[in-house]
Amino acid sequence: MSQSLNPNVHADVHVAHDAYHVEHNGDGHGHHKETFITKYIFSQDHKMISKQFLITGMLWAIIGALMSVLFRLQLAYPDESFPILETLFGRWAKGGQIQPEFYYGLITMHGTILVFFVLTGGLSGTFANFLIPLQIGARDMASPFMNMLSYWFFFLASVILASSLFVSTGPASGGWTSYPPLSALGQANDGSKIGQDLWIVAMAMFVVSSLLGGLNYVSTILNMRTKGMSMTRMPLTIWALFFTAILGILSFPVLLSGFILLLFDRNLGTSFYLSDIVVAGQVLPNEGGSPILYQHLFWFLGHPEVYIIILPAMGLVSEVMSVNARKPIFGYMAMVGSLFAITILAFLVWAHHMFVSGMNPFLGAFFVLLTLLIAIPSAIKVFNWLTTLWRGNIRFTPAMLFAIGFVSLFISGGLTGIWLGNSTIDIHVTDTYFVIAHFHIVMGVSAFFGMFCGIYHWFPKMYGRFMNNTLGYIHFWGTLAGAYLIFWPMHYQGLANVPRRYYDFKIWSSFNQFNDLNKFITIVTIIVFLLQLMFVFNFFYSIFKGRKVRTQNPWDSTTLEWTTPINPGHGNWPGEIPEVHRWSYDYSKDGREFIPQTEPVNPNESRH
Repeated sequence: MSQSLNPNVHADVHVAHDAYHVEHNGDGHGHHKETFITKYIFSQDHKMISKQFLITGMLWAIIGALMSVLFRLQLAYPDESFPILETLFGRWAKGGQIQPEFYYGLITMHGTILVFFVLTGGLSGTFANFLIPLQIGARDMASPFMNMLSYWFFFLASVILASSLFVSTGPASGGWTSYPPLSALGQANDGSKIGQDLWIVAMAMFVVSSLLGGLNYVSTILNMRTKGMSMTRMPLTIWALFFTAILGILSFPVLLSGFILLLFDRNLGTSFYLSDIVVAGQVLPNEGGSPILYQHLFWFLGHPEVYIIILPAMGLVSEVMSVNARKPIFGYMAMVGSLFAITILAFLVWAHHMFVSGMNPFLGAFFVLLTLLIAIPSAIKVFNWLTTLWRGNIRFTPAMLFAIGFVSLFISGGLTGIWLGNSTIDIHVTDTYFVIAHFHIVMGVSAFFGMFCGIYHWFPKMYGRFMNNTLGYIHFWGTLAGAYLIFWPMHYQGLANVPRRYYDFKIWSSFNQFNDLNKFITIVTIIVFLLQLMFVFNFFYSIFKGRKVRTQNPWDSTTLEWTTPINPGHGNWPGEIPEVHRWSYDYSKDGREFIPQTEPVNPNESRH
């Protein structure tokens, strides 16, 4: 592997790290005594901040998943009443039946929570914070203070979003995309009142959190790698998190501008998105705005967003797969190149969400071409994962099973993306259950599989204990089967033109054929939800009672995070930061099962 272009940069960073180490008494802690508040709440240690992101994300995941259980109950049993719902939700579930306005609120909040607060904040916030300094050989992030702020903006956004569930008019209910004019007019419905304002402010805070984190991740990766850690020696996890951060830095500000203009339209009487609107017979004075402008601003983030979610999962899966197949990752540079290609193309396909917005079909054709092109780097990754598995000496740990499950979901969910990327088909199935089936499999569930894979694999490094394997296996098989049983049948509903976001289908005789299927999907949803609660139990129980890690490197892995103590202090390495001599994937080489990155290269060694 080539040496770093500028070794002096790394030498300087190394000296700076050692100065940091001297200042911190060599034990990883500063001179001042740490209190509960400085250690667990306002912590500037990247490892603690990653745990804060992870646990906040898990709480949100439970709330978001519970919402899906509630609206699935409505879809499966539209005429039944469940008295417990009235006890829990009061007038939102009058007579034990979820009310239409609450149903739309549930759907809006479910999408917002899962896409942004769990799969963006929870996934990137956890693993970028945890792995970047440990895998590149840094004491901490470039700016630990900015890193702490990033979490607290995320927490503030969470509090504001959660508070919108308790206002008298209910939460935002214009869909997770919040298209105007519905989201821009307070008089449109109850869900467009104060709940919508709180939603926009929470999302603005979330964007600030993502930008603070992203700038930190990029500057840390570019400037703080240890001696010998050239870019081409970085693990694929770091490459994936690097490109994810760049995507966020370039696309989130556009979404923020879209939200600010929406707040202006709602509260200051402007007309960025409003024109020629009549509400209840009254002609509104707004002129000259365009709701399509909002769609462009939203989807300019909204499409890179799906890669902001899936790229970290791809990085985690690549790493776990190589470690547990006991083989070097196949096609390292092709993997990096495909991550780069996805990052570029992610910015050029946003209008495929807008084929039915009245877009010129000629312009649409360009977006069809670019959308289908993005399948190429995705396919390269899939072939490389399969080739890494081929004839490997595979250890089926829970993390490895989730990594393999990720590839399965990514292939089967990605195939339907080829249908939807084609405008002639998309126009017919847009806003049907086909779209729900596609993006839940390829982006939702597979990103969760990447997240689970990372949690099971790095849990010993996070907490110094192992999670329970038996519960891990039950969690994997139940979730994989459940995910396919829930979302695969929805493709057929979509092809039969069953529209998404509808509250009740019983007045359409053509959709009544799916009554039993809706019941089946709902029962499976409840089972899968209970399995996730089992995972949460396993997680928290294992923090305190799990089997203790006895060795520094329990997975026999080559990367730097396993050269730290079992429970690393603030600063990660008690002595000098190790120097790197080789790439991250020397497995099954020269008769040895693995060779750590820190081991100097023997001149007689075979080239990988």
